This record gives sequence, C-alpha cells and structure tokens, in this order.
Amino acid sequence: MLEILQKINNVLWGTPSLILLVGTGVFLTFLLKGLQFHRLLYAFKLAFSKEKEEDAKAEGDVSNFKALMTALAATIGNGNIAGVATAITLGGPGAIFWMWVVGLLGMATKYAEALLAMKYRVKNANGEYSGGPMYYIERGLGRKWKWLAMAFAMFGAFAALGIGNSVQSNTIADVMLKSFHINGWITGIILVVLTALIIFGGIQRISTVAGFFVPIMAALYIGGSLLIIGINYDQIIPSFQLIFYHAFNPISAVGGFAGVVVAEAVRNGVSKGIFSNEAGLGTAALIAGNARADHPVKQALVAMTGTFIVTIVVCTMTGLVLLITGFWDPTGGTLSGVAHNASLEGGALTTAAFGSVLGTAGEWIVSLSVIFFGFSTIVGWYMYGEKCFEYIAGLKYISAYRIVYVTATGIGAIASLTTVWAFADMANALMMIPNLIGILLLYKVIVKETNDFFQTKAYKGENKKVS
Repeated sequence: MLEILQKINNVLWGTPSLILLVGTGVFLTFLLKGLQFHRLLYAFKLAFSKEKEEDAKAEGDVSNFKALMTALAATIGNGNIAGVATAITLGGPGAIFWMWVVGLLGMATKYAEALLAMKYRVKNANGEYSGGPMYYIERGLGRKWKWLAMAFAMFGAFAALGIGNSVQSNTIADVMLKSFHINGWITGIILVVLTALIIFGGIQRISTVAGFFVPIMAALYIGGSLLIIGINYDQIIPSFQLIFYHAFNPISAVGGFAGVVVAEAVRNGVSKGIFSNEAGLGTAALIAGNARADHPVKQALVAMTGTFIVTIVVCTMTGLVLLITGFWDPTGGTLSGVAHNASLEGGALTTAAFGSVLGTAGEWIVSLSVIFFGFSTIVGWYMYGEKCFEYIAGLKYISAYRIVYVTATGIGAIASLTTVWAFADMANALMMIPNLIGILLLYKVIVKETNDFFQTKAYKGENKKVS
C-alpha cells in the first residue's frame, strides 16, 4: 500500500502539478497587476490595526486579525523548521530563493482564495458562516460542478486527520520523548484533553487560542533566529550571496557529496515553499469565510499577508540560521567555523544549528517551537476539517467528526505514521487540483471585486499614503 501511495504522490506532486501551482500564481499576479506588492502595506494595516467600526458591524464570526491568526496557526508549522532544512540539504542554498519566488507569487493565489471564500460563503443552521473552495466552486460555477466541490471537501476532511493532526501529534510526542523524556502515551493523553477542550468550544474559542499562541510561538522562534543572526552578523551578506549564487549555479561534487544541480534547487524550493505556505491548496479560504469585513477584498488582503509572514519571514529565518552555522552543507563545510554532524536531517538539523550557537537554550527554543507549532496546527487544521465535513454531511454529525479528530490526535502520538504521511500528501494534492480549477474559472469575479473595492470612496479617502 505504501509503495502504491508513493507512486501516486510522485505523479500528483510531479512537475505538471508544480507548474500548475506556480503558473496560477503568475497568471493572478499579472491579472491583478502585482497587487501583492503595491498593496502590501495596506494589507498589513488592515491585519494589525484596531478593527474599524464598519467591519465590526459587518457580518461574520471573527475579526480579520483572529481569522489571520487561525490561518497562521495551521500554516506556521514544522514545515518551517524541518521543511526548510530538507529543502536546503537537497537543493542547496539556492532553494531559499525559489521559496521566496513561490511565496511572493502564492500571495496572489491566497488573495484570490480568500476573496472568493468571502463572496460565496453561506450561513449555517447555527448562525455561523462557512466558506471555502467547495462553496465557491458550487455557487460560483453552478450546481453542475458540485461533484468537484464534493471532491475537495472529502479530501480536505481526510487531510485534516493526517497532515493537520496525527502527523503533528507524532512530531510533538517525538520531541517530548527526546527533549523531556516523556513517553508518547502520556503526551497523547495531554494532547487529547487540550484539543477536545478547544475544538468543542467552536470557532470563537479556536480563534481566541490561535490569537494567543501564534504571536508567542512566532516571537520565540524568530527571536532565537535573530539572536543567532545578530551574533554572526558578519555572515549575513555571505549567506545571501550563497542564496542568490546557487539559485542559478550548481554546487560542485566534493568527496562523497554528489553535488546539486540548479533543477534540484528549483524543485525543492518550489515544493517545500508550497508546503510551508499552503497557497493553492485552498486551506486558508476555509477560515477566511468566517471573517468580519464589509468587503471581500479586505479579508483577501489580510489573508495574503499570512503567506508573506510564513515564507518571507519565518522560512528565511530558518534558512539564514542553517547557512550561517554551516548546517546546510553535507560535506561539513561552515561559514561560522562551527563543526557539525553532516548526517543530521530535517528538524534535527535545525535543532543542532540552534544549539551550536546558543547551546542547550537553542535546542530548547527549537523543541518548544515544534511543540507550539505542532499543537497550533492541530487546532487550526480542525477548522479546515470541520468546514469540509460540514459541507459533506451537514451540522448533524459534527460532534462525531470532533470525536474522530480527537481520537486521531491520541493515535498519532503513539503510531508509526509513514503511511498516514503518504495518504495526507495525496489528499493535499487532490485538494489543490479542484481549488485551482475553481480559481482559474472564476478569475473575472476576482478582477471585478478587486476593481470595485479600490474605486470606493472609503478606500480612496483613507489610504492615500499607504496604497
């Protein structure tokens, strides 16, 4: 079964899919005239300023800020720690450059997802809003496309149990065992209790927890990264030189190291960049539909800042730490002169890089970040799974899905999840395809809503200086 799934994933996540993802970002960037660049300051103002009266009075369940924090809770995850390390060790420093490229293009895709989610959202029997790719596919394209909407929802509900839940609890349990000598079953019980307390409280409690956890974990991890970069400030420029040089030039083979061609830098940078920011998968749209805003474009702008934060800020911090400490180089080379074990991979590599400069404190920073990142991902992805399951079965069986979700959290802490990873990767790819089809077919709606908003008197009068 595992071999079959791996073959399927090699096809689903092959070159055609990556071209579709990046191509959609390029198309939307051109269509929206580079909106993610010249409207970025205004987008951050919307995200982090006090909620305006017109938005507070608008329909929706949570503020723009809480919607962003919930999306970040699910998006900022262990892919930003282990994923970046894997991208660099397989693709070289140039992979970071291609992560930036796919992140900047992905901002346009994330913008489009959130805009459509807001425009085509519906109110359920509990008075809460539901939005996402399944709704804009069905309502925007018509009932004849319901099969495609249903396919997205089915794969989304399943993916939440895997990549958003069991995989995360397994990673947390592994860190708890190695760093704090706490057995997996104990970690599983703790996670089950905490997860149940939060998700049974509904969207308001989930968004409140996300609003609390995300700033803390971001400050912890980014703060540690900046400290290492500051200590080795003389290596910042050489690190960026490595990134830009190897984005277009191969790394020569040395000793037992086979070298890295440019194609590997591109492939690993693009694929890991997509996994880190989820632009194109349609996940952020599942929470964007709950936001309070008096126009869909406002929440769409807020949503795209999440991709900037995840890829341009968090992933760059990880990459610079690995380059400065030399832990990217399989030959054992280093910029800072710190010797290291060239056999380390993924999260262990990032942990060792932090520890090489900050000692035990550095290792604790990464360990605690993994725990915070993993748990916030479990909570954030639950909202994704619930919205997908609600579309399939309605509200009647939501409690059953919550029980299944909590159970998967406990199982993940003690199980071997190689097959679950493979299933989740497949589900992610199968979510992406219907989502991108919906976005591309609804491009005229995206352009119209965008033009309508930026022509309003309210926008023109208030935002002359930041737009």
